[in-house]
Amino acid sequence: MYFVYILRCEGGSLYTGITTDIERRLEEHSGAGRRGAKFTRSHNVEAVEALWSTSNRSLASKLEWRIKQLTRQQKLALIADNSLFTGFFGADAADVYKREII
Repeated sequence: MYFVYILRCEGGSLYTGITTDIERRLEEHSGAGRRGAKFTRSHNVEAVEALWSTSNRSLASKLEWRIKQLTRQQKLALIADNSLFTGFFGADAADVYKREII
């Protein structure tokens, strides 16, 4: 199982990534170690805003890329209302990705 996530960081910035273990990845992002993303080392993580699961890495990478193409306003709208997922990514995507409760 792979997860695609959106984090809210210091200053209200958003970070999108993928992982197989969300708890471990959050620890890496929040710690001072080298395993976290360069961005989250300089912008402390405040919260997980959204989380989707899918069956494989390829699908997770595709969703991550598509989310990164959205504007900030679109990302905020998607975080607030997952029913917009189909409008942004198509009806087929709703069958492949599942929004997880955080």
